[in-house]
Amino acid sequence: MDWNVIVVSFSMVFLAELGDKTQLAVFALATQRHAWSVLLGASLALLLSSVMAVLLGSLLAGYLPEGTTKLTRWASGALFIGVGVWTILRAN
Repeated sequence: MDWNVIVVSFSMVFLAELGDKTQLAVFALATQRHAWSVLLGASLALLLSSVMAVLLGSLLAGYLPEGTTKLTRWASGALFIGVGVWTILRAN
């Protein structure tokens, strides 16, 4: 087990989730429903989405040539920006 990878993964996900729309939705739901039930449901959802991301990443790693880390980061950033623009356009 690589503790460095664990700490980096935790830090990245924790910081990425702070103040995002998912956290705000959980916050709103917890004001109306049983807090422990909301916590369990939200935790399971994050766990499942993380499992799917790790499985997909592991699968794609077998098909990507070495040295594509920079390309993967650019593609991830572009996808993130694209989803943000799409979300803004849908709001109007």
